[in-house]
Amino acid sequence: MRRQATSSHLQAPACAGVELGQAVNGSCACRSDVRSRPRYSPRVMSDAVSPSPPAASSREVGTSIELFTGGGGLAMAMHEARFRHLLAVELDKRACATLRANIAEPYDPSAEQAAELDSPWPLIEGDIHAVSFTRWIGQVDVIAGGVPCQPWSLGGVHKGIGDPRNLWPELFRAVRETRPRSVIAENVKGLLRPSFAPYYEYILNELRAPFEERVDGEDWRDHDKRLRKALAKNTVDPAERYDVKHLVVNAADYGVPQVRWRVFVVGFRRDLGLEGWEFPKPTHSEAALLRAQADGSYWERHKVAKRWRYTPKVPLDGRDDGEGMTPWGTLRDALTRRPSLGEPVGNKVEHPKHLHHYGWPGAREYPGHTANELDRPAKTVKAGVHGVPGGETVLRRDDGSIRYMTVREVARVMTFPDHWRLAGPRGEQMRQLGNAVPVALGQVIANSVAETLRLHRTPQPAP
Repeated sequence: MRRQATSSHLQAPACAGVELGQAVNGSCACRSDVRSRPRYSPRVMSDAVSPSPPAASSREVGTSIELFTGGGGLAMAMHEARFRHLLAVELDKRACATLRANIAEPYDPSAEQAAELDSPWPLIEGDIHAVSFTRWIGQVDVIAGGVPCQPWSLGGVHKGIGDPRNLWPELFRAVRETRPRSVIAENVKGLLRPSFAPYYEYILNELRAPFEERVDGEDWRDHDKRLRKALAKNTVDPAERYDVKHLVVNAADYGVPQVRWRVFVVGFRRDLGLEGWEFPKPTHSEAALLRAQADGSYWERHKVAKRWRYTPKVPLDGRDDGEGMTPWGTLRDALTRRPSLGEPVGNKVEHPKHLHHYGWPGAREYPGHTANELDRPAKTVKAGVHGVPGGETVLRRDDGSIRYMTVREVARVMTFPDHWRLAGPRGEQMRQLGNAVPVALGQVIANSVAETLRLHRTPQPAP
């Protein structure tokens, strides 16, 4: 269904503790005290990616609006790539509390916000359906968001198209209302399930021609037919078309210490002439990790006792010999990078040196629920909302004993910086992490888009 545009840029502003629709003189009815909040320190990143140069307004590469911001993984990646966030939108109250605890402040349409790269992120806590983005038309370089994955998740109920949480139409509406130069969207691999394949292609067509709106009562299949006909014509203003690329990626192939398959969709406005953009090539490989373990360099680097070492079989079939690649990051890599976390001091006892690093009792292992191995990438971190997860928060020590991973350890696997504070009880903290885009993976895509847009702005030297 098409949502009618509104004359104001925010139909129902909201901030922490205020219901949608409660506004005073067009601005949010409450504002947090920014001075009392711990500030986000840019450039504190995982070793999985090289740190970016120090941020400054003069080094800003562009602007962005963050949709479905969650706990901030993709938004942080965009910030690290030096995009200035004009707005962040998120419905979940715990995720919003996390954002405010680190760098966000309630959006206030009457105030000057987001003036500099490191300004607090203006945050709307509320339903995206109630937000109009028309105020920012012509000001946005990138619309970015991890579209909610529950309708498509392999662990979910697979409602897909019919799920009210299918928010791709809201992303397309934001594109129509702002006309960004680029779009970055992330979703689960389940979107590529054969039963969803026709709708996935429809999603891509909608992004290619977002101004060919779906009309009230129109079935998506009929809309898709209309989109295909429109795309076959070459008479439309190229500023209303997007060149779209999509790719399934494994986060481990880009330095994240976790096997995590995700779909990225990236589009550039056609009038920019950037149809030749390609996804960054993988930089890390499993074969390189196996080689480092086989030749002993991995074990020596970690000073692992010889009784715990093993020699894996290195694949020699020629598909991937690891030559010239960096080894996959492992769980041990994540936990021991400086500063090393070490063991938690006790169950439900906060560590004196590390935020969210406390033990949790009751770890178990059984068929289908096996622990993470220290010397492999971690299993996919899940939100855990569909029953008992498959052991991705259980860790096996060198001596074979097991324990639950701490929230901080899971945050490291997701490549969040150690100072990032997560709101809510442990289960809510884990859910936010499981729903997030790994920061290092998001930054690979964001950096590539940033560089492409930067080069487009830079005049090319005369031949």
